[in-house]
Amino acid sequence: MLIGRVGHWWQALGGPPQRRPALAGPLEADVAIVGAGFTGLWTALYLARADPALRIRVLEAEFAGFGASGRNGGWVMGSFSGPARAYAARSGAGAVAALHREMFATVKEIERIVGELGIDAGLQRTGQLTVAIGAAQAARLEGHLADQRALGIGGDDLALLDAKALSRRVRIAGALGASFSPHVARVQPARLVAGLARAAEQHGVAIYEDTPVEALEPGLARTRHGDVRARWVVRATEGYTASLAGERRTLVPMNSSMIATEPLGDDVWDAIGWDGRELIGDDANVYIYMQRTEDDRIAIGGRGVPYRFGSRTDGDGDTARSTIEALGAKLAAMFPALAPVPVEHAWSGVLGVPRDWCISVQADRATGIASAGGYVGEGVAASNLAGRTLTDLVLERDSALTRLPWVGRRARRWEPEPLRWAMIRAVYGLYRRADAAEAASGRPSRVAAFVDRASGRV
Repeated sequence: MLIGRVGHWWQALGGPPQRRPALAGPLEADVAIVGAGFTGLWTALYLARADPALRIRVLEAEFAGFGASGRNGGWVMGSFSGPARAYAARSGAGAVAALHREMFATVKEIERIVGELGIDAGLQRTGQLTVAIGAAQAARLEGHLADQRALGIGGDDLALLDAKALSRRVRIAGALGASFSPHVARVQPARLVAGLARAAEQHGVAIYEDTPVEALEPGLARTRHGDVRARWVVRATEGYTASLAGERRTLVPMNSSMIATEPLGDDVWDAIGWDGRELIGDDANVYIYMQRTEDDRIAIGGRGVPYRFGSRTDGDGDTARSTIEALGAKLAAMFPALAPVPVEHAWSGVLGVPRDWCISVQADRATGIASAGGYVGEGVAASNLAGRTLTDLVLERDSALTRLPWVGRRARRWEPEPLRWAMIRAVYGLYRRADAAEAASGRPSRVAAFVDRASGRV
């Protein structure tokens, strides 16, 4: 079994790409973008298409797609992180409904532009099944559905399936039903991020790899290779934001891990079903997410060690054996036919979590510093909408996007260590205990509900 090495998606392409040259010295630009993941590359691409005369420079510490953009579960989701009430408190329920509609449309926009640019990323709109395994998850799922209905999301956008209807799509042990959203697509994320990097370069964007940025200042990105001066400096560092001077408590780098099986034969798929290749997650407090890949593997992910002291991030995705075993056990519990199937690859990555779990898109005209992030693992599609929103903000265009409720919002900073480490570890410890209690009692855990509210997760 292969562990780490950035992840299965890159290994499927023959390993990480050959690196682009680093910055050779001080530089001037119109827009300097820090981070060559989805947020940075979508922003660069839309800006370049909107104004080809702009000098756009992307600065990347490793290589384009090294972080979460190349390691995620491959879910292009028409949804966003953070509790609706937090966005509504600032902007009203109508603005939250507008954000939902824009996220639904974003999945179609990604399909459109990927097709237009000729990026072969294995993109397929299969929809998402959120499965209720046991009575407690079923009750919580119905509550989530009611919350969505209250925001005006109808049956065409989110439907409830009973156990029989679910079994016609996929056979999961212990599943009592599921919700289904058509606004989700499957993708091979490394192919998508690599394709975006090439497309940005074809539109005149320069990408400098092996160029860590140490600090952001008004009109300036400081690197060890020299300063980059620009009218706009865009922070698009997500889970690696803590590495920048003064940003250690802005976003927490939360760890998520994945495993991928070997390709499965027709006999296994006959037992499982899953012919529609929907993206599948459960409704546990410590949830999992999975996809049936193009080459008929199952890639499943979830929380392992959720947080490392001091907001540390790993290198190429080394993953603890205990996490690999836990994900394998979850897979075998959901699909007993998979119990003997070996795992070929395991890897991990970090995602960015703000203190209020809500995404933020900002552009300060006075300082020329802009940013987007805090996707909490739902950024494959949200980064596209954020990139288009940043484009309008940087170009000072008033639009429906610049009026979305995530624009201009600021979360309070995370607590200092060791309180931050203790809080996060306690939250996930309580969630795991809540899942065990729910499995035994069949009732939603009051402890989990309390932790949800106290942590700001819902």
